[in-house]
Amino acid sequence: MIQLSDDAVCDATQILAYAADGDHPAVVLQEVRSVIERSGLGAVYDVVLCLADTVLSDRTLAGPPAAGCALSFPGIDAAPYDLRWTARFLSAYACADADTHAALFGAAADDGRLVECVAALAASTVATLRLAA
Repeated sequence: MIQLSDDAVCDATQILAYAADGDHPAVVLQEVRSVIERSGLGAVYDVVLCLADTVLSDRTLAGPPAAGCALSFPGIDAAPYDLRWTARFLSAYACADADTHAALFGAAADDGRLVECVAALAASTVATLRLAA
């Protein structure tokens, strides 16, 4: 399990709460923007790591894979930007490829798509938690 600040966990929890309550996506987007304004992109990166860790918590408890891993996302190339980003970010995180997930984060920020990508990751996290329950 990764070590993150209490602020990152609190922010991720708030974002997940909005997503889980079915609040309009604009509310989730506003919460992500609020984190950026209050604490910067580094804080959002920590939130994203927290969300990814939550999605993959069973795997991360056992530690990183010894020889890499592969995740299957059928039809990913036809998916919208935010969903492709989420799948690729989770794949890089699952494979303990910090350089790739950092690059994906930076690319989404540079493309002006980070907020929607974080919202998509939050929705994916909520869906994963519901399936596990």
